Amino acid sequence: MSAHRRVALASSVIGAVVVALDGTVLTIAQPTLQQDLHASFADVQWTSTGYLIAVASLLVFAGRLGDRYGHQRLFAIGVLGFGAVSAGIGGASGVGWVIGLRVVQGVFGALLQPATLGMLRAAFPPDRLGMPIALRTSAIGVAAAAGPLVGGVLVTHLGWRSVFFLNVVPALLLGVLALVVRAPGSPQAAPEAGRARLDLPGAALLALALACLVHTLVGVPEHGWSASAVLGLLTAAGAGLLLVRHERRTTDPLLPPDVLASAAVGAALAILVAASAAMFGTLFVASYVLQDELGMDPLRTSLAALPGGVAMVLGAPVAAVLLRRYGARRTTVAALALLALGVLVLFRAAGTGAVGGGFLLLGAGFGTVMVTATAVVVRHAAAESAGVAGGLQQTAMNVGPVLGVATAATLAAVTDGLRTALPVLAGIAVVGVLGARKLPELGDQRATATRSLRHHGGSEA
Repeated sequence: MSAHRRVALASSVIGAVVVALDGTVLTIAQPTLQQDLHASFADVQWTSTGYLIAVASLLVFAGRLGDRYGHQRLFAIGVLGFGAVSAGIGGASGVGWVIGLRVVQGVFGALLQPATLGMLRAAFPPDRLGMPIALRTSAIGVAAAAGPLVGGVLVTHLGWRSVFFLNVVPALLLGVLALVVRAPGSPQAAPEAGRARLDLPGAALLALALACLVHTLVGVPEHGWSASAVLGLLTAAGAGLLLVRHERRTTDPLLPPDVLASAAVGAALAILVAASAAMFGTLFVASYVLQDELGMDPLRTSLAALPGGVAMVLGAPVAAVLLRRYGARRTTVAALALLALGVLVLFRAAGTGAVGGGFLLLGAGFGTVMVTATAVVVRHAAAESAGVAGGLQQTAMNVGPVLGVATAATLAAVTDGLRTALPVLAGIAVVGVLGARKLPELGDQRATATRSLRHHGGSEA
């Protein structure tokens, strides 16, 4: 493997880990942060909500910037900014500073996340993207599993500020590496991308739609479907309709027609939303069921869920092999079936063994969907639109979880308890199977890879 491919893979994997670890360790640090800064519960929630809104609303536009100016350059700016703001949060004197800096950190997170996929698309041939994406998925699984433990150790011994200083050194090293190592003979951006105007009105409309959607869904578990929540959804829908109208008329759309017109890309994005909604909605429900109904303490709950993280980490490379051998359609259908089965096992589970088995199926199914659907999104986008495709993939992975949690909370409010939401969440995973029918079969994938290699410069595609 050439040096620039190793750098692209390392940057993609470690960059994704830094972001994933940041989110998980913060959850552990929030109670101590609240006590130390004399903050309200709502203030502490905004340290997560502010970040989530900022990152979700800017991902696609950030991907377009990467297509225009170079993914490696945007990654370097994003990761260096992410680390610098982390240091600032670690030294913040009040919760207002923490909230404001978390929003800024979300902006830099939006810059680096699509670039982690854009760099892979630029460095690897389309038919070899499965394993790099699988390694990235495994690393995210490790970060998600290790985050609570790392956060607990740091907060216990060094305080909540240490979880933010954790990002600084890796971010600095990654940023410098991305600035120094360049792909030989690889331009920073396609010439036609450089001549195209940035679609600022489209970016603003998309940001408004996503910000309203995410803000509304995040607030549903606590406040329910209030008048403000309905207004938020109506605003998101209105902005979305204006965006569609604008994108059809503008000469340089934010969302390229080659991406939106691809049935495979659209199906893969819908599958990612459905799978992540089922996965994270189930995790939300399970955390309450295991502790409130089955009487497990937080440590036993974490241990019971551990097979899911292990299955995700170990199963992602296997998913890449299955993707190459059986194609995206068959592999994704099987993975969604495993995911739905895992949710249903947890619905009926009453003992530790059954709970562990449910999480095992859950992790194996979700990890496989992550690999297959992400590979379809990245592979079927043209090289000059790889950043937008990466931004759309990351947007789906941000919207899905809040949608799943909002669905579970809504159902809990109108039924006999949280556990009754699990069959509905399993149904959401099954609905994803309908989208999987639009994914390419094995022969279609090989043809796509051949065309992409021919049109985009061989191994540098």
